[in-house]
Amino acid sequence: MIRLIYFELLKTFLKKRTYIGFAIILLIVPLIEIAMKLEGGRFLQATTRSLQQDFFFVGNLFNGWLVSYNMMNSLWVHIPLLVSFVAGDMLAGEATAGTYRLILIRPVSRTRILLSKYVTTVLYTLIFVFFLGALSIGMALPLLGRGDLVVFNRGILILPEADVAWRFIVAYGLAAWMMLTIASLSFFLSSFVENAIGPIVGTMGVLIVSLVVLTIPVELFESIRPYLFMYYTNVWQKVFMDPVPWTAIGNDALVLGGYSAAFLGATWFIFVRKDIVS
Repeated sequence: MIRLIYFELLKTFLKKRTYIGFAIILLIVPLIEIAMKLEGGRFLQATTRSLQQDFFFVGNLFNGWLVSYNMMNSLWVHIPLLVSFVAGDMLAGEATAGTYRLILIRPVSRTRILLSKYVTTVLYTLIFVFFLGALSIGMALPLLGRGDLVVFNRGILILPEADVAWRFIVAYGLAAWMMLTIASLSFFLSSFVENAIGPIVGTMGVLIVSLVVLTIPVELFESIRPYLFMYYTNVWQKVFMDPVPWTAIGNDALVLGGYSAAFLGATWFIFVRKDIVS
């Protein structure tokens, strides 16, 4: 099994399109953070202007932690697309290249082949998410300095700097767990088609429809929302609450894990019965 995973990782990271997401992150993150540096925190001043009449804000509130937090909020809209580039190509890519028969004539069960591809998808997702975290925080702190973190969530919460770093570590871990559910969806969709474009478009379609249901204030959607996995994808944001609602976080993470397992199980059911004609 380890040998299969090794070869799948080798195949994945030898493809140029695997690095598209990394290249985009390498472009966007420095661009945003340099722009924030030049902007000088005017957006924070505008946000807190009404409060400055009643409160005194002491210290460097516009800092690397704040920019890294805001970047997490803004980039997660686009990260699923970048993750699905690879996850959606895992099975569909074999069909496109016409190599399905070649890999299945080996004396290895379809289940082991499928699991090796899924483990590769998991590892890629983890590497990608933590690469984003390391780049955004690792660049923001030297560029913009340190300080307390201001969180705007149904009010204003100021977290002391000593209480921030561990929250980011846990938040990125939960974000990776959430992205794994999206990657599992794309992996599942790739078992149906013979072109990697299909799973990418399908994944984004599911996300867009889910976001519409979650954001439009229609009473009809109220009963549907708890059954959408996108309803739980803000689990990482709860780490920045005070006190941290660990029970709610555990429940959300359990639901997301259940969806990932369901997507994997459905993929296995299709793959082991799939009639390979090319």
